[in-house]
Amino acid sequence: MHFSTRRPHVALLLETSTEYGRGLLRGILRYSRLHGPWSLYVAPGHLEQALPKAKCWSGTGIIARMHSPEMEKLIRDTGLPFVASLLDESRSPGPGDTFGEVRTNSAAIARMAAAHLLESNLRHFAFCGFVGCAWSSRREEVFSGYLADRGFQCHTRRIDLANWMQQPNWIENWEHEQPILVDWLKCLPKPVGLMACNDICGREALQACVASGLHVPDDVAVVGVDNDELMCELSSPPLSSVALDLERAGYEAARLLDGLMSGHLDDDHVVQVEPVYVVTRQSSDVIAQDDPCVAAALRFIKDHAGQAINVSNVGEEVGVSRRTLERRFLHALGRSIYSEITRCRLERAKRLLLETDLPSYRVAAGAGFGSIKTFNRVFRRAGGVSPKEFRLNSEA
Repeated sequence: MHFSTRRPHVALLLETSTEYGRGLLRGILRYSRLHGPWSLYVAPGHLEQALPKAKCWSGTGIIARMHSPEMEKLIRDTGLPFVASLLDESRSPGPGDTFGEVRTNSAAIARMAAAHLLESNLRHFAFCGFVGCAWSSRREEVFSGYLADRGFQCHTRRIDLANWMQQPNWIENWEHEQPILVDWLKCLPKPVGLMACNDICGREALQACVASGLHVPDDVAVVGVDNDELMCELSSPPLSSVALDLERAGYEAARLLDGLMSGHLDDDHVVQVEPVYVVTRQSSDVIAQDDPCVAAALRFIKDHAGQAINVSNVGEEVGVSRRTLERRFLHALGRSIYSEITRCRLERAKRLLLETDLPSYRVAAGAGFGSIKTFNRVFRRAGGVSPKEFRLNSEA
């Protein structure tokens, strides 16, 4: 039996300056370690990547984020198998093609961000994105549509940064755009929930709030996309963000390229980058509620969801009778105190299942459920799957 001894030489034209690029790279590296080894070419930097120029580089495949028609043409002209985010989506790859595609599920991302802001009982909403970016436009469209279906208007602002992906130009262009964004933010009805198309845009929106004297999250609650942890934590205040399953997508992109390089691939040629949950930080940690008793109850439930609290505890904390608080709760939110406690516990449990390796019984305890039996029953009733199945599906 003959075994090929040639090691694949793969160019990774992915930025190392953002969590999106780094997350994909982590997944690709994991695949290479398990199924390689591969010889990997990586050029640290931002989105302005270039193909290897060394004459000794005899490439066998490419994984890239397309940032311009010129880059797409250069990659196609190599004749090598590649997996990339394509600028021209008029024809999807399929069986027989020597290329694959990485697509970010912008529709699911936008719906998740909108649902997150709606949970705070906000009534005014806005979207800030970029001109000329298909993924930003898609997020704006779905975010606005999701809210419109529920009777809410969405105000939009598109930042015209034609060369925003080139880091030096970003700073120069932002100096021009910030005063415009400041004026737009001041004119929005308050309080307002703002979705930024990504964490870069979210961070700039927070800086514009500071410049305009607006309070975050009380006046403007902000959520970004990508969950670039360093950028989010360094923002003032820390930026909430939709986390993406980037490592899994990177692993699947590498698996797809491996099949294209070997000629043994019959599966779908498209890898989807899916959102997993919203990482809530201070920028969207708001309780937008006119009834002060309901607002105090919501805050108490949110802060103590991991503990064994009950409806009576909430009433005692707020200082009104259980019956009175239940009536005001239903009038303000359309749901019971018990339902809100359960919702917050389930959200906490999902975070623990996704972010830790804790066994289910410890997740149940950490999310405030009295027993593993109750936890399993409530979790399945709410989402249609068991906690174990939820965790396995997120890792698949």
